[in-house]
Amino acid sequence: MVMAEIEKHLHGALGDARRLFHGRSGLFPGWENWVVDWFPPVAVIRLYQPEETASVKALADQLSALPGVEAIVLQERYIERGANHRILKGNVPESIQVSENGLRFEVRLLDNQNSGLFLDMREGRTWVRQQAAHKQVLNLFAYTCGFSVAAMAGGADSVVNLDMSSGALSTGRTNHRLNGHSLDHVRFMSHDLFRSWGKLKKLGPYDLIIIDPPSYQKGSFVASKDYQRVISRLDSLTTDDAQVLVCHNAPQQDTAFLTQLMAEHCPRFVFEKRLNNPEDFPELDPEKGLKALVYTKRDLSRGEQSTWS
Repeated sequence: MVMAEIEKHLHGALGDARRLFHGRSGLFPGWENWVVDWFPPVAVIRLYQPEETASVKALADQLSALPGVEAIVLQERYIERGANHRILKGNVPESIQVSENGLRFEVRLLDNQNSGLFLDMREGRTWVRQQAAHKQVLNLFAYTCGFSVAAMAGGADSVVNLDMSSGALSTGRTNHRLNGHSLDHVRFMSHDLFRSWGKLKKLGPYDLIIIDPPSYQKGSFVASKDYQRVISRLDSLTTDDAQVLVCHNAPQQDTAFLTQLMAEHCPRFVFEKRLNNPEDFPELDPEKGLKALVYTKRDLSRGEQSTWS
């Protein structure tokens, strides 16, 4: 069953980065601690709890037999203070370039907990690319600027990327260059968001804002108390009819967490839809997966109402 799932998504990837196996979905009893990601030509096994060495070797051997798999990395996510990485097969360079829907991204498979591209946000990047033409875009919690790359590929007039990590933003610059984008209209701000509202307002107003924060990052952002501080600023940062993509990926907080915050702290923004998650991220309970909600700024005096029910 597991290998059938992996082979299905490997075949469907068509050379792009994908998740091959999403054991954390709850759909594969006994495999809840396993994930396999595909950054061609490298497969990455991610473990969220310790597993038997023999089980890891068996899966690695099966992956090795699949076409196109030249190297395998094991990431032990349960290790305190980040994650431990081991190369199980082949040679893995410090960084590699991968594709997603015709765009190129740099990923690092042996550094840090995250590789540089969140694979579950593929539909979000696609949506931004489709909406971005001639827009001023603000990308909050920008990380390696995947949304910014998508926006510029979609014809955005400008993008402002804000993230506390200068290293992540440096990779963001690389990602734009990989896609042939001029940086003349792309700004990278390595600042604390909560001390930067004045700077962001001067650079606006924005037609499209993406909010994709970590659910919990000690000393930086804790969704349960900080998300509302971001949402409450949206009205002052945006143009009329602006759009916002509001994202959250904490299993313990469902869609209502976001919709209630938006209704209370930013009532001029009307819910439009929730984006579908990619097919390689199935969930037994969709509320435990990524939530990516689209809102549009409306004039509520005209009686426009949310479609959320």
